[in-house]
Amino acid sequence: MEFSGRTALVTGATAGIGRAVAAQLAREGADVVVHGRDTARGDEVVTEITAAGGTARFVQADLGDPRDAQRLTEEAGDVDVLVNNAGVYKFHSTPEMTTDLFDLQMNLNTRAPYLLVRDLAPRMAARGHGSIVNISTVAATLATTGTGIYAASKAALEQLTRVWATEYARQGVRVNTVAPGPIRTPGMAGHEDMLKAIADGMTAMGRVGEPEEVAEAVTFLASDRAGYITGATLEVGGGRPALI
Repeated sequence: MEFSGRTALVTGATAGIGRAVAAQLAREGADVVVHGRDTARGDEVVTEITAAGGTARFVQADLGDPRDAQRLTEEAGDVDVLVNNAGVYKFHSTPEMTTDLFDLQMNLNTRAPYLLVRDLAPRMAARGHGSIVNISTVAATLATTGTGIYAASKAALEQLTRVWATEYARQGVRVNTVAPGPIRTPGMAGHEDMLKAIADGMTAMGRVGEPEEVAEAVTFLASDRAGYITGATLEVGGGRPALI
């Protein structure tokens, strides 16, 4: 129960990696603020957590709207752990990428975390402690077909991680990133063959990962066990295969 007495805000916590992170932090004693856009799914996650003996509440917000992002930080209150998980991916080649899809990915994947950190990190610093974990992707450092804007939005988030780490390190706030590889999530339903092909080709382990495996890494970086780690990107992607 190493998060006992601490509040954790997990964005995009109604499915996939975010849901696994919220459940894991709750098991470790955190009071979890579950964020999402769908109230029914949010209530389902809260019910699941409380049934297992944890504490959670749901706050609905559309992080594509800066005003809603600010409202989320106000309703979340004093947050000790922030997990920026909410995001979107739309895979298209450069000629196929529309301006609207460009804005959608940059706004949700980069601007929203920026706004949340801008509002919450100073409050953490004022209390002398806090941990922020951003969720990126191995695609941020690999050139993969059709992922240009998605990868760019996450690469920007990784750079912001390094900037924020230096800004807040001496005020007791750590900022790190977890970069998952191919993970089995509801968003990939119907694309299992493609997911397996990616895992076979780009991971040393040759298998698809599970959301709970990412959640373990997030929980570690958020915890005091990672007290001397900040500005780091931890890849949870089954390792990189040899070129030859």
